[in-house]
Amino acid sequence: MSKTIEKFLRYVKVDTQSDETSATTPSTAKQHDLAKLLVEELETMGASEITYDREHCYVYASVPATPGCEDAVTLGFIAHMDTSPAVSGAGVKPRMVENYDGEDIILNQSENIVFRVEDFPEVKKLQGKDLIVTDGTTLLGADDKAGVAEIMAAAEYLLTHPEIRHGRIRLGFTPDEEIGAGADHFDVKLFDADFAYTIDGGELGELEDETFNAASGRLVVHGRSVHPGGAKGRMVNSILIAQEFQSLLPEFQKPMYTSGYEGFFHLDGISGNVEETTADYIIRDHDRTLFEQKKNMFLACADFLNRKYGDGTVTAEVKDSYYNMKEILQPHAHLMENAKAALRELGAEPVVSPVRGGTDGARLSFMGLPCPNLCTGGGNYHSRFEYACVQSMEAVTELLVKLAERYGEFK
Repeated sequence: MSKTIEKFLRYVKVDTQSDETSATTPSTAKQHDLAKLLVEELETMGASEITYDREHCYVYASVPATPGCEDAVTLGFIAHMDTSPAVSGAGVKPRMVENYDGEDIILNQSENIVFRVEDFPEVKKLQGKDLIVTDGTTLLGADDKAGVAEIMAAAEYLLTHPEIRHGRIRLGFTPDEEIGAGADHFDVKLFDADFAYTIDGGELGELEDETFNAASGRLVVHGRSVHPGGAKGRMVNSILIAQEFQSLLPEFQKPMYTSGYEGFFHLDGISGNVEETTADYIIRDHDRTLFEQKKNMFLACADFLNRKYGDGTVTAEVKDSYYNMKEILQPHAHLMENAKAALRELGAEPVVSPVRGGTDGARLSFMGLPCPNLCTGGGNYHSRFEYACVQSMEAVTELLVKLAERYGEFK
């Protein structure tokens, strides 16, 4: 078993699920369990400049430059330690499916949980490869422990193969990326890299230098409850007004109707009663102008309902989350070109596509650290049907080594 897979199987058994309702950083204390494990492993492998931010749960370390490459640029590799709140990350039981036959995979016989190819046809491309799956009761955690394992394995390889010329390599591991807070306390100055890559993508070959522009929207509707037997002309049902607000938004600008560069309004959660209803939205678009239009439309729909039902019936607020990193990365085309070239050396065809989401790299790019996103070799993230491909993960580790070597000559 390769170092990459050995590390990955160890890391996924550590529960690091983040919590979007928490007000602390990290959002869950258990993320420190993986951070401490990484610090121990970094010390053992001989990494330098190891820093553990015990308050905020960030880990930083270095692979020193090889002799003669001290003047090369400093390159960073970054991955997040937390897993999604969408599905439990406790008690993960990874299982190897060797020489995958391209057919349905029974994840859990007793609970009749089956990974159906009909639902996830893209997995057919991995026929003949080895897959890592779960028992169907949890997510796997390849998002982003695959990235963590690949960085750690690449660092260990570089430290034990001094004949590979490379500049100083910085390693960074963050908490709370899945709840949009991974870069909140990232110390760009301490990290001290000229450029970096997040390793937080999908199947082998995927490269991403664009993300959504992103905002969160919150709608609060204030109603008036009276006994339904005497409600005529008196009751104001906040639930129905919240439904009316949703109906004012464009029908086909919902996630299930969009792809590629198409943006959307996503009703992410709703709760309430006749007296008060709260609805939380996420608003996304790759185009900055269309993004601004979407935010304005969200607020305009609330204004319309206040004119209809009376001032104060509806309150709406919009808060920007992150912006499309493309505008920052365009002057640094070498980051994508070097990644493409390195992938081709590995026999993988680069596939450049926009991220229909965000990464730590989106915010870090705007914080002064240009940071496109690389593949990890996994799929079906945030799901009990999540998987990772062994050969793809091992190739990503090689990709990181090749990038380190390429930037060893980059002044």
